[in-house]
Amino acid sequence: MDEPFAALDALTRLQMQRLIARLWQRHAATILLVTHDVDEALLLADRVLVLEHGRVGEDLPIDLERPRRTTQSDFAQLREHLLKRLGVTEQQDA
Repeated sequence: MDEPFAALDALTRLQMQRLIARLWQRHAATILLVTHDVDEALLLADRVLVLEHGRVGEDLPIDLERPRRTTQSDFAQLREHLLKRLGVTEQQDA
């Protein structure tokens, strides 16, 4: 799936993410999801690949318990790691 939720509003996106998670659990299918949304990747994936210049720059297993929540401390740590890896840093207020 290539950016399957990109054009959806926030509430519909959440519903579709939950639907995909339920379908995956029910059918044990392999799903390849391409996304630029770090939270979405962490919510749905068992493994995240970060591409750099057309090559795999990082292969990160995601060992978070399901169901996953963005409020989990482990989730936040992985999110911060991936954002830094992608060159996105938090701006400090001056």
